[in-house]
Amino acid sequence: MHGARIVPILLAALAAGCASTPAVSWQSLADVAQWRSVGESALDPRWQASGGELALTAPGGGDIISVAAYDDFELEFEWRLPAGGNSGVFYRAVDASPVWARAVEYQLLDDREAEDRIVPSHRAGAVYDLVAPSQDALRPIDAYNHARIVACGPHVEHWLNGVRVATYDLGSDDWKRRVAGSKFAFFECAWMSTTIMFIIISAVKTCR
Repeated sequence: MHGARIVPILLAALAAGCASTPAVSWQSLADVAQWRSVGESALDPRWQASGGELALTAPGGGDIISVAAYDDFELEFEWRLPAGGNSGVFYRAVDASPVWARAVEYQLLDDREAEDRIVPSHRAGAVYDLVAPSQDALRPIDAYNHARIVACGPHVEHWLNGVRVATYDLGSDDWKRRVAGSKFAFFECAWMSTTIMFIIISAVKTCR
C-alpha cells in the first residue's frame, strides 16, 4: 500500500503501525497545519484547533484530509454525539467529493435515538452498511466513547470502548459478498485506493 491520507470533526492523535510490528510512537493530529480541505491545498478557516480538539466552528467548512500520507495505521479517537446524532470516520478514500461514496466508514451513531439505528450495520462501530457491530459497547449519550481503527494491509478492525466490534479482510470472498449486497457496490474499486480520511480523530501511528 502506498501513502495514505487522513478526513474529521473533533480530534486528538494517530500512529502508523500494526500490533504485530515493533512499537512506534503516536502522532498527535490536533494541529490545523496538518489538515487541508478535501480537493483543496488549504484548510477552510472555519476549522479550528483548541484544547487538543479539531472542530468545525461554523457551518459550511466541508470535509478535511490530512496533509501527511500514511501507509498501514492505527487510529484512536474520542467521540460523542448529541441525542439522535449520526456521523462517521471515513478512511481509505480518494481525495474527492462526495467522500461517503468513495470510502469505508467507521459509523458514529446515537444507537438509542438516531433514525438509522434500525439497521444493524448502521450502528455505532459498524463498518457502515457492510459489517454490523458484534455487540453494543456504546456509552451513555453524555459520555465520550473511545474508538480505534487498526488497518494492516487488507485486514481491518473496528474497536469501540475496548471491544473489537467489527473486522474484515479487504478483497476476501466475504468482503466481496458484503459489498455486492450493499449500497456501495458501484464504488468498490474506489476503496482500493491509498487515501485515508477521517471525521473525528485522536491518535495515529504507522505499521512498519
